[in-house]
Amino acid sequence: MSAEGDLLHVVTSDQIGPARERLGRGLIWGSFGVMVLAFVYCTLADNGALGLELTNWRPALYGYLIWATCFCIAQVVLYGEQGKRRLFLLPATLFVVAMVIFPLIFALGIAFSNWNLSSLEGRSFNGWDNARQAWGDPFYWNALKNMVYYTLAILVEYTIAFGLALILASQIRARKLFRVAFLLPLMLSPVAVSWMVGKSMMEARFGPLARLGRELGWDRPSFFGDPEIARATIMVMDAWTFIPFMMIMILAGLQAIPKEVQEAAKVDGANGWRGFWEVTFPLMLPVSLTAILIRIIFKLKLADIIINVTSGGPGGATDSVTSFIFREYRDRSNVGYGTFLAILYLVLIVLAITAFMKAVDRWMNPRY
Repeated sequence: MSAEGDLLHVVTSDQIGPARERLGRGLIWGSFGVMVLAFVYCTLADNGALGLELTNWRPALYGYLIWATCFCIAQVVLYGEQGKRRLFLLPATLFVVAMVIFPLIFALGIAFSNWNLSSLEGRSFNGWDNARQAWGDPFYWNALKNMVYYTLAILVEYTIAFGLALILASQIRARKLFRVAFLLPLMLSPVAVSWMVGKSMMEARFGPLARLGRELGWDRPSFFGDPEIARATIMVMDAWTFIPFMMIMILAGLQAIPKEVQEAAKVDGANGWRGFWEVTFPLMLPVSLTAILIRIIFKLKLADIIINVTSGGPGGATDSVTSFIFREYRDRSNVGYGTFLAILYLVLIVLAITAFMKAVDRWMNPRY
């Protein structure tokens, strides 16, 4: 190919004149002003300040669409060919903003409101009343305490998953069959697990596990009648569902360890437990921490098994924060208070995950 032909594929910077630059910036700021006016109008009309009844927030949506369209056009006007490249990312970015950021802002407005769907009064601003109610709500604090127990159970789940991964990584017979068998719980939805195991197998009168308990001498077997037993049962059911997830991640990490490293460790005398503790386990730390972090994220959303099996009972002993917020919406129709609890839980999750990642970073990369 000739040199002239090669130049056709080179993206050069366009010469942007002052008039074109003013047009691009005018498009951005003019459309932004339209969007702001639409949001202000909807906010004032929703609060009754304009004496108008706001049926929906469609004007704000139109204002955002106008701004997003003008913003994309302005990128081409201001940056030419470079701006066209940005158009490959901008629609997805603006969609995420519309689907995540705006609902979060709207949720913040609801969180500081008194809004009960069973009341005829509608939504009204109540300041920090929801915060004061949450501070004195023993059931919410109990749900937070339960989440600490559920999260600490991940250490046991990780130990079991690591042991299963070591077994499946060794040269045992029918290991492919065992891999598929151990992955079966992960293929089931938590709702299916709650009905098949919690509602059927653990049913106090006719469930097979209850019958087995009576055969072993348990007088009145009840997996969900005692608070401690019920909480432990929920932990076991959730662990049975998600241990295979951690196991498959750890198994992939074990198979990625070079065999030369393990053979060199054996030559140096690191066999058995010493080889695992000094070679295998340190090499698996990045994979292990990733698996634990992802499992924590899943655990913090624990709700479906609890809702279907115990509904938080007995007496809130099995409640997670998510299941408690769900029942605040469903049973009490308290949208304002439930939204505040959700926002508060989101803040606590962000702080906890950030602290966990910083602690892991300092542990993995100590600063002397």
